[in-house]
Amino acid sequence: MTDTNRPNVILVNAGPHAHGCTDRALREVAAALEDNGVAADIFWVGTKPLASCIACKRCDELGKCVFDDRVNEFTEIVRDYDGIVLGSPVHFGAATGAATSFFDRAFYSLRRAAGDDGFRMKVGAAVASCRRAGNTATIDQLNRYFQLLQMPIATSRYWNIVHGATAEEVERDAEGLQAMRFLGGNMAFLVKAIRVAREAGIELPAQEATAYTNFIR
Repeated sequence: MTDTNRPNVILVNAGPHAHGCTDRALREVAAALEDNGVAADIFWVGTKPLASCIACKRCDELGKCVFDDRVNEFTEIVRDYDGIVLGSPVHFGAATGAATSFFDRAFYSLRRAAGDDGFRMKVGAAVASCRRAGNTATIDQLNRYFQLLQMPIATSRYWNIVHGATAEEVERDAEGLQAMRFLGGNMAFLVKAIRVAREAGIELPAQEATAYTNFIR
């Protein structure tokens, strides 16, 4: 269980290796968060098969996904964190299939269960690891989860990417690891600033009722 008495961030490794390239990048971010006074925990998605979202909307009544697996383990604890970092390696020019299935179900069920305001102003960030290319497309894909839940997105001084086919190769990507440290520092500032604002009683802007527009008449 995370320490909720100080700002905290959960970093999600959606790569197939617990200590692979994505994990190496996330650990650099986590170290920078800790150096800046923010607790950091890493959650590995794992390698067990994950079903995709089947749009059953049972999460409305259950408060969690109908498939009881690592997704629900994650959504059970993530509410206690001030920020979320999503990490994925690049497979075929995009986030992995496991990452897509996991994050689709996690963020959809979180929104349905917690309402549109449940994750508003928690800070999000995306990290991609790749051998060569497809990294920026993966970051764009992962950032959309934060946009759905009105989460401000933390940035680095360059794209949040590392290069390498192994964790040892990522270790030699000096610029990539530096970008991870910049990301951790910037995210720590945002997380702490938002906490201070909440404690000072600064209220979020009022929300309108959500308007849904379908284009089939």
